[in-house]
Amino acid sequence: MAYDDLRSFLDTLDQEGQLLRITEPVLPEPDLAAAANAAGRIGEGSPALYFDNVKGFTDARIALNIHGSWRNHALALGLPANTSVKDQVEEFARRWDAYPVPPERRADAPWQENSMAGSDVDLFSVLPLFRLNDGDGGFYLDKAAVVSRDPEDPDHFGKQNVGTYRIQVIGRDRLAIQPVPMHDIAHHLRKAEERGEDLPIAITLGNDPVMTIVAGMPMGYDESEYEMAGALRGAPAPITTAPLTGFDVPWGSEVVIEGVIESRKRQIEGPFGEFTGHYSGGRRMPVIRVDRVSYRTAPVFESLYLGMPWTEVDYLVGPNTCVPLLKELRAEFPEVRAVNAMYTHGLAVIISTAKRYGGFAKAVGMRAMTTHHGLGYVTQVILVDEDVDPFDLPQVMWAMSSKVDPAQDVVIIPNLSVVELAPAASPAGITSKMIIDATTPVAPDVRGNFSTPAKDLPETAEWVDRLRSLIAAR
Repeated sequence: MAYDDLRSFLDTLDQEGQLLRITEPVLPEPDLAAAANAAGRIGEGSPALYFDNVKGFTDARIALNIHGSWRNHALALGLPANTSVKDQVEEFARRWDAYPVPPERRADAPWQENSMAGSDVDLFSVLPLFRLNDGDGGFYLDKAAVVSRDPEDPDHFGKQNVGTYRIQVIGRDRLAIQPVPMHDIAHHLRKAEERGEDLPIAITLGNDPVMTIVAGMPMGYDESEYEMAGALRGAPAPITTAPLTGFDVPWGSEVVIEGVIESRKRQIEGPFGEFTGHYSGGRRMPVIRVDRVSYRTAPVFESLYLGMPWTEVDYLVGPNTCVPLLKELRAEFPEVRAVNAMYTHGLAVIISTAKRYGGFAKAVGMRAMTTHHGLGYVTQVILVDEDVDPFDLPQVMWAMSSKVDPAQDVVIIPNLSVVELAPAASPAGITSKMIIDATTPVAPDVRGNFSTPAKDLPETAEWVDRLRSLIAAR
């Protein structure tokens, strides 16, 4: 099932018992963020949260933890709620191969019902804003899809980027945005500022669940997120034209904000509790002038809690980081079997691979660090054999404890790039990176005593499925 907007997905979550409606009065701070934080602590099957009785807001509808469990993630992809994590990643990879699926342009978008422009713009009158962590420097829009175009090639559909960035509300018509240097919007802004121009953007809030997933995916510079959304949905993604910028934006959004990133203007943004589980401090960041806001009647405000894993962001960016890395690595190394980049947006990655010859696994690890995503994120790579499931951490720990010689199997490379948000970076944006080769040595590498491994019986896989069925039928 493909969802065209957030509301239809909320209906499905409700029907599946995965939406918890909280009708009792709550405080915007700390209750909303604390509830979303708690949702990540109650284990598998955590529901989405919906609040419509928030003190201080006369008419607010706030949705949190929408992607915050593997059950919800499966439903977002139109899969049965009980689909395993490994199967979700494999299905994600299978659908990737359908890319590109051109979007479907539609008229009469629901967010065109209301608008404000120019001096009438007041974000506080439309959005029920609240802080996510008590150390945050202000209110944030952290689950938006931001649309920008390459100023040098504005008509190239694939170079029109749809990405997720942290955005701080700093005034009724002003925002501050953090464009990570490795991300496409940073390239767009650099080109605009070199030309002495502002960069037009559209910010869409409350999007359909797949559009939100795709907006956080590492993709090629000229690859279209809308065409990838169509592949993952199994149906063309509905888009329409934003009235001020003329950009292509999701048809089913709750709110569409249009304006410009003002050329060469910077203002302090932050601190903010980030996906790393740490605050990142205040930095001078680009400023957005908001020129128009369009919104549905009674809009649903969707927000994302970030903090120490696991929180919603870890479910949201897990598979959409695993699969791009898998595809890029496998294109050059067909021996790669699976990639687990679930942890902290891929700062740590576990890769299972066969080997052509001794030292091969380390080469795969080095390549992972130089993929599109790896340049900014991958700081630690663990390599395991093809018969080790990288999503099964006990198996990974067994491989590390039994096959790693620290003197020969740990490689540390100094002074490589990483996102400035990485807490261990020193200085910000620079770190050492590490490869741990926990694979079995093969010729001409003949170290160790690995010639007589104990392997699963041939019938084990069949019995795993049988036992699961018997347990489920109890």
